[in-house]
Amino acid sequence: MLRSFAAILFLAMPVSAQDTFSASEVSIEDYLWTHRPVIIFADSPADPRFIEQMRLLDAGVEDLIDRHVVVITDTDPAAASDLRQSLRPRGFSLVLIGKDGRVKLRKPLPWDTRELGRVIDKMPMRQQELKSRRTN
Repeated sequence: MLRSFAAILFLAMPVSAQDTFSASEVSIEDYLWTHRPVIIFADSPADPRFIEQMRLLDAGVEDLIDRHVVVITDTDPAAASDLRQSLRPRGFSLVLIGKDGRVKLRKPLPWDTRELGRVIDKMPMRQQELKSRRTN
C-alpha cells in the first residue's frame, strides 16, 4: 500500500526515485517553499491509525499532488529523528507543515485528503497558487 502511494507521489515530485519518505532521511528544509509536508507519526507501522491514515492518503493521492503535498512517515520512536524531536508527537499524530516551514495543523487521528485539502485551500499561499492558475 505505502509503496504504491510512494511511487505515484514520486512521479509528481521533483526528487529522485532513491528518496524515501522516512523522517530519518529527509529534512523539512528540503521542501521549504516547494512542498507542503504531511508528517505521519506512529509508534509502530502496525498501529491501526497509521495503517488507516496511509490508506486514506493513498485513496486521495491526486488531491495531494495538486496541493504539492509530500508525505513523510516516522514509525520508529527509538530512532529519534530530527522531526520527532522537534515536533514531539505522542503516539499517532498527523502534522501538516506549510510551504513556509511552519506547523499549520496537528491531529491525533487519521484525516482524509478532503479534510486536509480544506485546510490547505484556506492557506494564503494556496489561494495565491489558485489565483495564478486561473490567470494562466
